[in-house]
Amino acid sequence: MKNIKFNYNSIPFLLFLGILFFGHIQLNAQNPKLNKYTFGEGLTFSGNNGYSMNLRGYVQPYMDIKNYTGNDEADNLTRFRLRRFRLRLTGEAEKYKIDYRFQVDLSGSGEVGDEQSELLLDAWVRYSITKRTRITFGQRATPTDNRELYMGSQTLQLVERSRLTSAFASIREFGIFLEGSYKLGPIAYIKPSLTLTNGDGLNVYSSDFGGLKYGGRLDFLPFGLFTRFGQYRQVDMVRERTPKLVVGGTYSVNQGMSSRRGRTSGAILYLDDNSNVSLPDYTKDGVDFLFKYKGFSMLGEFAGSSAEVPNNITQRVRNDGSISTNFDVDGVQDVENYVKGRMMLGTAFNIQAGYLFKNLWSVDGRYTQIDADQHSFLNNGTFYNRPKYYTLGVSKYFDRNYGIKVQGSITYVEADPGSNDIYSNPINGDEWIARIITSLAF
Repeated sequence: MKNIKFNYNSIPFLLFLGILFFGHIQLNAQNPKLNKYTFGEGLTFSGNNGYSMNLRGYVQPYMDIKNYTGNDEADNLTRFRLRRFRLRLTGEAEKYKIDYRFQVDLSGSGEVGDEQSELLLDAWVRYSITKRTRITFGQRATPTDNRELYMGSQTLQLVERSRLTSAFASIREFGIFLEGSYKLGPIAYIKPSLTLTNGDGLNVYSSDFGGLKYGGRLDFLPFGLFTRFGQYRQVDMVRERTPKLVVGGTYSVNQGMSSRRGRTSGAILYLDDNSNVSLPDYTKDGVDFLFKYKGFSMLGEFAGSSAEVPNNITQRVRNDGSISTNFDVDGVQDVENYVKGRMMLGTAFNIQAGYLFKNLWSVDGRYTQIDADQHSFLNNGTFYNRPKYYTLGVSKYFDRNYGIKVQGSITYVEADPGSNDIYSNPINGDEWIARIITSLAF
């Protein structure tokens, strides 16, 4: 088997060492002082010439209870876990027009709950080419995902991210990111982004299969910029005094993808007659918006995907590493639809809205719909095969910096025939999921 030999394993580690070294040099040179501590926003150190460094983190204990409406004798499935435990170091050297971020998660939980966890989340360095244009190298959230992935996990409007995110988002990627922010007229802004990544999600620790991923995003803000990073937080915590709106579109092509949606490398492999790796291309597009005004917020997202399967695939690699030539689909040898049946293909729509009262109580609702292609892993009975999700949530924030918050939600899930529980047992009916999460930041 042949594959691309380039290995990204050491790059984030080298970036981390560079960040620490750069920070150490700057701190020693600038005679740093603890500038401030803000509950929820961490410790900020600053020195001369515009250098600053911030250390913050948060923990999120979590519980959920799942019930199946048609299984009267089935027990409720209850789970307790530490949802997130994150530490983040950021810094800025204004003199050199450089800023950086390093973030880890010590909880052992994945971002959306159905993927293997990774310790390293962010490791990037960004250079400001001009005041309006910046280039980033490293591992970070990608602009080609839906808008919800732009928003920090501690600032979510509901307990969990939407099922659209679970179905289509790659979450984080390693590569080069070019971003701009340009003013149009008196108040409007346009924010374009271009990305070139490895197309395999988080850092690749083994051989990197397939080609690169190309993509971009274009955001338009007709009423000016949001207040205090409001574009990257779901709730209208600052209670925008004038309406704020951002509308965006995304497009990406992953050339030679070896997983379901581009989160890992080498998870699903196919071969040609000569045992060379041959992989499908994966195209994803979407549109989304965020609106905020006087405590009200609304987020809408649409995402769709498609695949192009090469016609030279004749073999597949099983999970144990053995080779098979069987591509059975409903009793017929069908390579194209077999390959598509293992990928996230279809469309999804998510709309959510809520209102934050002045006493920092919030009431929020969400509706998510997933329409799977005929041949798609979105029809998998255990993990998906559930087209509609209805969620109602209540949150209490104890401060406007997300220092402490408590959130609860209840979700009703419509399950199609052939759905299973998490133990692959058939279920009769639909699902109810109750969730509670607390967040404590420093």
